[in-house]
Amino acid sequence: MKINLSIKSRFKSYSVIIQDKGVNKSNLKPYVANRNNILIISDSGIPKKYINDLKKTIKLCGVSAKVLTISNGEQSKSFKNYQYILEHLAEKNFARDDLIIALGGGVVGDISGFVASTYLRGIDFIQIPTTLLAQVDSSVGGKTAINSKNGKNLFGAFYNPSLVIIDPSHLNSLTEREYKAGLAEVIKYGLIDNRKLFNYLKKNYESILDKDTKALSFIISESIKSKAKIVQQDEREKGLRAILNFGHTFGHALEAKYKYKKYLHGEAVAIGMRCASKISLELKLITSKEFEAVLELFDKLKIKSNLPNLKLNDLMPYLKRDKKILKGKIRFVLLDGISKAKVEDKVSSKILRNIFNKSIF
Repeated sequence: MKINLSIKSRFKSYSVIIQDKGVNKSNLKPYVANRNNILIISDSGIPKKYINDLKKTIKLCGVSAKVLTISNGEQSKSFKNYQYILEHLAEKNFARDDLIIALGGGVVGDISGFVASTYLRGIDFIQIPTTLLAQVDSSVGGKTAINSKNGKNLFGAFYNPSLVIIDPSHLNSLTEREYKAGLAEVIKYGLIDNRKLFNYLKKNYESILDKDTKALSFIISESIKSKAKIVQQDEREKGLRAILNFGHTFGHALEAKYKYKKYLHGEAVAIGMRCASKISLELKLITSKEFEAVLELFDKLKIKSNLPNLKLNDLMPYLKRDKKILKGKIRFVLLDGISKAKVEDKVSSKILRNIFNKSIF
């Protein structure tokens, strides 16, 4: 089964193809033919088979590609690697009509997209995400970035890919931990926008945990539909798009606090979503029954999301650098019911401190 979604944009529209074995000649040739230079950017954690298969498929299209590999992990979204890739492109005489292909997870996609947005003021790039988190979230929407020691994704650009190809079979190479980190982002879409997805997750959690191809195609496509609907209304994150950061205020703070070594992104976001759900309950935006439904969904999908032994003051320096801050106020994305979200800047210090009482989990 092949699902083709069209992402509309005022700046650059593009297609998202969801298909088992979707990295094929038919899908790639219109985008790679007649390119003088193609660079595949990947990381050390990607199976060599995926890289070699992609090179062979590009060869079938009548062109060839080189590969540049960075280290696996969030630490690779750095100034050092950003400059390294840019200089590599310059040394190899890449021109504006050449192409970058990002083959990997969110780290590879984010840094590749930022490089593409700034090299020669912008060249084409294709996203081939190989993790669930990247497939449902970071590969779609045009956000590209690298990290700073002061916070996550502080330096970047809005820059759309030319194409996204999602092959659910790539997820078979993920560890259980990586897979569940991606499921956290799927849960996010169910909680902030997509009731159909929320209900599907509740009823089909066993098939999802078993990585059933049909179930994966459904949750991936529904997540992307939700993101596309939101992004198309607010491409540059001036308002509505902020709800996509549900769970990310605390999540990004946790990642930065532990220098991106303790938590995978989805793990941190899962903790952040539980914190945000508790704040929503404290503000009476959701009922106790709805709050329990949120926790039950995490439990069904076996996503552990306990808050670490921290005090609010441990995270405040990072919370204050959150990109959603407006007029000096920290803004939180909260639930306004199941599958509905809002941005709120009237969250008291007392409520925030209560979040760090582990009994709420």
